[in-house]
Amino acid sequence: MNNEHYLLAIETSCDETAVAIIKNETELVANVVASQIESHKRFGGVVPEIASRHHIEQITITLEEALHQADLTLDDMEAICVTEGPGLVGALLVGVNAAKGLAFSKQKPLVGVHHIAGHIYASRLDNEFRFPLLSLVVSGGHTELVLMRGHNDFEVIGETRDDAAGEAYDKVARLLKLPYPGGPEIDKLAREGEATIDFPRAWLEEDSFDFSFSGLKSAVINRLHNASQKGETLKPEDVAASFQESVVDVLSTKAKKAAETYGVHQLVVAGGVAANSGLRQALEETFENTDIELLIPPLKYCTDNAAMIAAAGAVAYRQGHRASWDLNAHPGLDLEKYGKRGAVL
Repeated sequence: MNNEHYLLAIETSCDETAVAIIKNETELVANVVASQIESHKRFGGVVPEIASRHHIEQITITLEEALHQADLTLDDMEAICVTEGPGLVGALLVGVNAAKGLAFSKQKPLVGVHHIAGHIYASRLDNEFRFPLLSLVVSGGHTELVLMRGHNDFEVIGETRDDAAGEAYDKVARLLKLPYPGGPEIDKLAREGEATIDFPRAWLEEDSFDFSFSGLKSAVINRLHNASQKGETLKPEDVAASFQESVVDVLSTKAKKAAETYGVHQLVVAGGVAANSGLRQALEETFENTDIELLIPPLKYCTDNAAMIAAAGAVAYRQGHRASWDLNAHPGLDLEKYGKRGAVL
């Protein structure tokens, strides 16, 4: 095992309890995810207290299963990585304290990882990064364009000014009386409909790479309300298709403009909404005849998982990042500051 370096990673930032093990930075040998969707579905969203309790119940089970899949022990791990933020503070604390306990008991290095950095680095499990690159981060809580000139070098050049894309999906899904989580349901429904409704696109200032989706959400509300008052019937599938077309149009157009402006080699798509078939197709068409390589992770790496935390943690570990035993959960952890904090030895 002289040339084999194993890292174990834990992810508990929201409603998935996940543990993964990778070898030599990019070779995944175990990836276990315990989902809580069924527990939160009846509430129409994640309930933080319930999420935390489920993490406590599942963390040991997922850890044991990951070690079993990899046929390894904690003694074989070179370091322990864990999501320290952003996320739900109670959920984060379960993972952070589990990681600290494991690292302390075996006297292994401890590495804190930024959740969004994990989403970005999910693509590195299958592809090597070529800098400079641009990442389009699209999730329930984040919609950002992140420029990277090197590993763990993050510059946010555009972000949402109100609702994230995933939030807009969930809110429109509730309007259409679709079950939680709403994003996949709208995506599925949109494939059955046609974009017959001209919903607005918020382009903002000409030179801005920021996003805004609250106006689109309001436009959907108003269109449904007006149709109801007039006794009109709108096909839910057409509403979903029209809404999705508006979202992916803005995301893909701004991503291409930013990628060309900064002369990047790759566009890395990251976050839960990266699983959206409409967005994936739009980005493939947008970047098809360009010199920019499009990296979209497999579906299993789009939603929260620990493989992505391991991928990001491996790079941070190699760079000398170390957390002390007083590592805490940081629900509002800033991506740029995380990248700039350097090695803590």
